[in-house]
Amino acid sequence: MSEPLTLYKLIVLYMLDKVNFPMTNAQLSDFILTQGYTDYFKFQQTMSELLESGLIQGETIRNNTYYTIQDKGRETCHFFQGKISSAIKEDIHRFLRENEYELREEVSVLADYDRSGREYEVQLRVREQGSDMMKLFLRVPSEEHAKVMCRRFEEKNQSVYAYLMRQLLTDDEKKE
Repeated sequence: MSEPLTLYKLIVLYMLDKVNFPMTNAQLSDFILTQGYTDYFKFQQTMSELLESGLIQGETIRNNTYYTIQDKGRETCHFFQGKISSAIKEDIHRFLRENEYELREEVSVLADYDRSGREYEVQLRVREQGSDMMKLFLRVPSEEHAKVMCRRFEEKNQSVYAYLMRQLLTDDEKKE
């Protein structure tokens, strides 16, 4: 394994270790490529090797892959974090600090669909700190309906969640 590739792996592991939510391929590559640490192809090789070795796990939902660090990756990161310069660590901390809200928001609302026989099953999720706060499955007759529901859920997830909570927690029956 080449020394630069090892550093790229440690950077990814360090970033994933410092957050309590999954990060997308785009978020991770944005940091590494913008900082000029490597090019796109070496970054993709890095991610592939991290997945193959079980140091990280990926979950693909509607063209986005969401990565989390695994216990083995966390141990590796802690053992070798001295190999990451303090300047790179500071770049990572600054990036996470400046972008935390946007990074977290991007991965907290998930909307996807799959074909199920003649219908489509739409899966709508709101996640916080790696746990599902809400998971909703709906069957719709067409792919177009599924796409619209996914897009609108991404736009209106907060009001949908608030509506469901109000409906489920409010007693509408008149007390006599």
